[in-house]
Amino acid sequence: MENVRKPIINSYLVLLSLCFCASFHHTAAKGGLFTSLRSDSLDDRYAGSGRHLFQEKQLSKEEHFRRLNKLAEGYMSNADLEKAIKAFNRRCNSISRIYSIGESVLGVPLWVIEISDKPGKDEPEPSFKYIGNVHGDEPVGRELLLLLANWLCDNYMKDPLASSFFLANLIVDNIHLHILPSLNPDGYQSRKRGNANDVDLNRDFPDQFFHMNDDLSMRQPETKAIMSWLTKIHFTASATLHGGALVANYPWDGSEDEKKHYYACPDDKTFRYMASVYSNSHHNMSRSKEFPGGITNGAQWYPIYGGMQDWNYIHGGCFELTLELSDDKWPHASEIPDLWEYNKMSMLNLVASLVKTGIHGRIFSSNQGRPLPASIAINGINYTIKAGDAFADYHRLLTPGDKYEVIATMPGYKSKSTSIVLGEEASTVDFILDPVVTASDDLLPRGCDCSYDSKKLKLLTGEQSKFLLIFVFISLFLCFLMKRRAILSFVRQKQGAGAGPKRPVGV
Repeated sequence: MENVRKPIINSYLVLLSLCFCASFHHTAAKGGLFTSLRSDSLDDRYAGSGRHLFQEKQLSKEEHFRRLNKLAEGYMSNADLEKAIKAFNRRCNSISRIYSIGESVLGVPLWVIEISDKPGKDEPEPSFKYIGNVHGDEPVGRELLLLLANWLCDNYMKDPLASSFFLANLIVDNIHLHILPSLNPDGYQSRKRGNANDVDLNRDFPDQFFHMNDDLSMRQPETKAIMSWLTKIHFTASATLHGGALVANYPWDGSEDEKKHYYACPDDKTFRYMASVYSNSHHNMSRSKEFPGGITNGAQWYPIYGGMQDWNYIHGGCFELTLELSDDKWPHASEIPDLWEYNKMSMLNLVASLVKTGIHGRIFSSNQGRPLPASIAINGINYTIKAGDAFADYHRLLTPGDKYEVIATMPGYKSKSTSIVLGEEASTVDFILDPVVTASDDLLPRGCDCSYDSKKLKLLTGEQSKFLLIFVFISLFLCFLMKRRAILSFVRQKQGAGAGPKRPVGV
């Protein structure tokens, strides 16, 4: 048996060494061979499945770095990117703001552009995020995201006769779009996949199937920044931009048995719809011969673990896609204008789909009318989303053309449900929940409102307070007169009965 195993093992080691020496130019983007050491045993066996991993000439690390340095000519450096972000904000400050979600290992700020008609303000609107340059040697995303921001600035409220006017206005007026052009500036600077600690950031998140990355102290600062970001902003959907293939990838990215096969998440149908929105709007993605329709389930392509995409869906309530934009991980800079034209409508339509379809609404209490941060579930889909805390607004992505039973639940309130048929346009479904009546509540008189209403109290401290004070003063004066009269009457009776000499009475 040992004699049989040795040739197989030797062949496998040769294959791995060839893959390691091959140029990154055609390396698998989602899986890749240069990953975190903590996840090698789980996904390296699938690295590059269905990809072009070999080149006629194998390159040393030094030659590879020199080649990428040559290709990087025409791309923005990290300093150039920061200048471009700040210049954009100055030019479009009426519909944008910039902020940082943290720093990389080497202290480079992770700058975000927010685009909205009311940037930085809470509104009952969905939020979408784009993230580029997750892998340092996949720089196309950072270039396209700056082009996307500038396109929205150039077309918002400009020419009402142009089709671009309506799409730009739809996004800016109804969605909060957050753009992080580079999650991995350190990896970009060194022309390598991982960050400054040689960790693949797309393997550094907690995993649903395997206990990896559970130790907070072991996570990378870029990973921590993303996780903290999602606790502050309730994103409805998002996408990360990668390179090395041409396909829209959707969950699950891994399988419970570690095998390469289709592994669907609860919202599989909705994710396939979202991926198709991107692919069908693309110049040629949907015509892929490798991926039917230009979309793929991650686990069927090749499983990965500790990925950002699955973590967003499970822990952030955020529907995320992984978008592979180019067969070449680092195409020549002269190709960027063409790549922008190929992806422009896909990027815009994916964001716009948040308000063009699905169900949206708000949830209120029937007794006080206050917003309730309740949960929304769909009968038959084992996944719930939570309404926002400030406005109790929810935004549930669903596939058009189907019938759904929508259920709103909140502790202390009676659940309510309604059935809708979702057409091609979005539907608005609001809920008013009744509080649960307990035994102690039954002891109160019907119609008794024991709630504190600050607005009503303010009326008594305003104009009506003058009348109240006059009324109290008159009442006290009348009581005084009545008491005085009663005392005088009592004294006269005593005097009339001969009770001693008369004396003055002070009242």
